[in-house]
Amino acid sequence: MDHRLYFVMGDLLANLVVGALIGWFSWLLIDTGWNMMIAMILMMIVGMIIATLLWLPFSVLFGAMEVMVPLMLTGMLSGMVAGMYLTMEPLGAWSCLHIGAASGFVSIVMIWIFNNAVRGTEPAPWR
Repeated sequence: MDHRLYFVMGDLLANLVVGALIGWFSWLLIDTGWNMMIAMILMMIVGMIIATLLWLPFSVLFGAMEVMVPLMLTGMLSGMVAGMYLTMEPLGAWSCLHIGAASGFVSIVMIWIFNNAVRGTEPAPWR
């Protein structure tokens, strides 16, 4: 993953947008009477499909592999969280947008932490 500000902000923006859209889409599909496990599995699959469709426009701007892995995780996570939350209590569209965006933020932060742990510390290129 690139550490330049353009790519960092692009990764963050892509995950927030995709997470929010998946949260909104889960609000359209899931109702309070659903089984939680079925809603979780369905929205995980739907979230990955939506993330796959939105991956291409963001990959042109920010790099294919750098965007695809975080967006797939965001698609799964935001779909599962928003879908399960909607089975427990009725939410508005705005709340589902926030839940999806928060899930996207959590997924990109987790990927950055794991990526830095696996890669280790590396010297700055100007040293």
